[in-house]
Amino acid sequence: MTVFGESAGGQSVYAHLASPLSSGLFRGAIAESGSYAEFQDYFFNVVPLAQSETTGSPSVPSGAAIADSVGCSSQTASCLRAVPAATMVAKEPFPLYPFIDGTLLTQTIGAAFASGEFNHVPVIAGTNHDEYRLFVALDFDLVGKPILTSAEYTADTTALFGTLAPPVLALYPFAAYPIGGEALGASGTDGVFSCPARNVDQALSKLVPTYAYEFNDENAPPAQSAFGGLLTFPLGAYHSSELQYLFPGIDVFGLPTTLSSQQTQLSDAMVSYWTQFAKNGDPNSSGEPLWSPYSASNDEFQSLIPPAPVVESNFDSSHKCSTFWDTF
Repeated sequence: MTVFGESAGGQSVYAHLASPLSSGLFRGAIAESGSYAEFQDYFFNVVPLAQSETTGSPSVPSGAAIADSVGCSSQTASCLRAVPAATMVAKEPFPLYPFIDGTLLTQTIGAAFASGEFNHVPVIAGTNHDEYRLFVALDFDLVGKPILTSAEYTADTTALFGTLAPPVLALYPFAAYPIGGEALGASGTDGVFSCPARNVDQALSKLVPTYAYEFNDENAPPAQSAFGGLLTFPLGAYHSSELQYLFPGIDVFGLPTTLSSQQTQLSDAMVSYWTQFAKNGDPNSSGEPLWSPYSASNDEFQSLIPPAPVVESNFDSSHKCSTFWDTF
């Protein structure tokens, strides 16, 4: 079996790779855009269970705080069981992260990968070129609050990166982008998704075949015009946009989409890669461009771009990984 997931599902794939309890349950793993807010020293979201119950983490409130928020400061089972499910869901933090409980996870996922104490199976892993633009669209533009001023951009960057915001603002200045949403989309993509994912590739590839990709169709459907003029920037190769290439015909945001002939060609290549990998532990076949395993020495990714995948060698510099994000 090949375990396969995107976004939270991709993070779950990484967790299965790190979990001792998942040993022997699968022979291959595909993680799409699952690196969010992990695998860098400036994020601490996967924490021991005892910490999560008491003090929480910088990104996740403690269990005690959640109990307080639903009126159960006593933290008794009877009180919590009486809370309506809708209330609990409304108070649930987002995104959710696994805990180090000593059984399912005995260490952070990143530590397991770095130490080699993970389930050794072939891996496909990657991200999209403009991952974070989707979150900017959902949190700002599509609720009528586009980032239009430098002050708004500074506040929103600080909310995302905290004490790391000053150097982020210096490297991704408001004036260097057409609109604030695109600026936040750039730093969010690089710092939350792309560079953490590259760290995963470098760790895993030391011990298992690791096929690293970047999805790069800047014109992935739906078009900007499909959102009724609410978007102030193009979505580009946004978070989850690759799914319609792997599952042609699915709706995106409830909107029917159609791939162009060149996009369909890319879709065919991606479906072939994924299915060949599930079958053989290797995505390659005679009908598609060669996809070589990742190695830190060449630092090359398979660029999934219409009409046909090509080798990408500028991922590091494009996302400012080794010169900036990996220095913290």
